[in-house]
Amino acid sequence: QVQLAESGGGLVQVGDSLRLSCVASGTVYSNDFMGWFRQEPGKEREFVAAINWRLAKTFYTESVKGRFTISRDAAKNTVYLQMNNLKLEDTGVYYCALSKSEYISYRSDSYDYWGQGTQVTVSS
Repeated sequence: QVQLAESGGGLVQVGDSLRLSCVASGTVYSNDFMGWFRQEPGKEREFVAAINWRLAKTFYTESVKGRFTISRDAAKNTVYLQMNNLKLEDTGVYYCALSKSEYISYRSDSYDYWGQGTQVTVSS
């Protein structure tokens, strides 16, 4: 069993930066993927980024490439999402998730464990 706890959300302005953190309580195995999703009210949860735990290979949705960076600190069982040059459309609740699949997935139903979410609001 793994529990995930996000932190770092907040209210920022367009162009600002934020760093989200997610600490995993429990074992994250080398073939696991940890990812970030976001959701706005009335919309489906969408994939943002993911990282393979062992190789640290990263994956991003097109809209955040060049602005967001996912990374992990295996010693701390923590995954980060550095978000730069934030835009209005980045607003949402950001969820940390862990997938036990050894293959990358961009689908939320492929992830087995979820955090409670942290709100990110970008204002003009």
